[in-house]
Amino acid sequence: MKYVEFDEARPLDIVMMGRITIDFNPAYSEQVKEEFKPLKDVHYFEKFVGGSPANIAVGVTKHGLKAGFIGKVSDDQFGDYVTEYFEKRGIDTSCISRCAGGEKLGLTFTEMLSSSESYILMYRNRIADLQLSVDDIDEDYIRSAKMLLVSGTALAESPSREAVLKAVMLARKNRTKILFDIDYREYNWRNSDEISIYYSTVAKEADIIMGSREEFDLTEKLIRAGMTDEQSAAFWQRYNAKIVVIKHGMQGSTAYTCDGQSFSIKPFPVTARKGFGGGDGYGSGFLYGLYSGWEIIDCLEFGSAEASMMVRANNCADALPVTDEVKAFIEEEKKQYGEMVARA
Repeated sequence: MKYVEFDEARPLDIVMMGRITIDFNPAYSEQVKEEFKPLKDVHYFEKFVGGSPANIAVGVTKHGLKAGFIGKVSDDQFGDYVTEYFEKRGIDTSCISRCAGGEKLGLTFTEMLSSSESYILMYRNRIADLQLSVDDIDEDYIRSAKMLLVSGTALAESPSREAVLKAVMLARKNRTKILFDIDYREYNWRNSDEISIYYSTVAKEADIIMGSREEFDLTEKLIRAGMTDEQSAAFWQRYNAKIVVIKHGMQGSTAYTCDGQSFSIKPFPVTARKGFGGGDGYGSGFLYGLYSGWEIIDCLEFGSAEASMMVRANNCADALPVTDEVKAFIEEEKKQYGEMVARA
């Protein structure tokens, strides 16, 4: 069953909205290998494009979807780097603009202590991505897309939060589907009430909501605290949600559909290099399956496989796989662990 119907006449499959950052990861190549160690002891780093919506834009493009981006970047060499990176991968950058007040792209340094313990250190003062304003939102651009993906971090401060709300309103007006990737990061938020106010406002308009149990708890704090996964899904489906995906990390994830069904998946077993980046692969793979018209359980399996591939990689954007690589990974994992390895 198709839970979300797309307007196939629209030229863009999906437009992302949210942060673009620069990731600095401990180097891990044939030339230089920084083994697991505290960040203070790392000397050599590799530079990558980062930020969840940016990574998902790269990921879905590697699966053949046509992606665009609404965002703000710094007016400097790093701004050049990220826009050129997108353009080389076929991502439309016509709605990415430069900051005029000297704001800079966020920097994220990753700490990899072991295969099960990693952390991120973010620098996000006077950040470029949160300078997006209502004047940067083009109704025609939103109308040209089958879906708008909104990242929750874009709601953390003005003027970006007003830009997001305008984009969501225009998407609803023009029947552009809305995916809300809650994507919580503690930086820039003032308090949990503020988070709940803005997250719940967007969640009520979304056709698809994706997030961890903790992210749903933040969203629901001022509405009804302490809901179970089933209660959360039913609550948001009383508004516009057709699919609600709730993640529990290594315990797996479940998609709840508006016809009362649920589909669960577990992670594919891998030796991890880092504990983050899996969500970007998950989103990319899940969306590819959804646009391909697959059954929900197959979308989840593909997303879960891509997530596992990402946590074993040393970076996010560059390591995102193409479709055949994910299929080969699933085949190999099933040979090794059994056909139902990821089915909960």
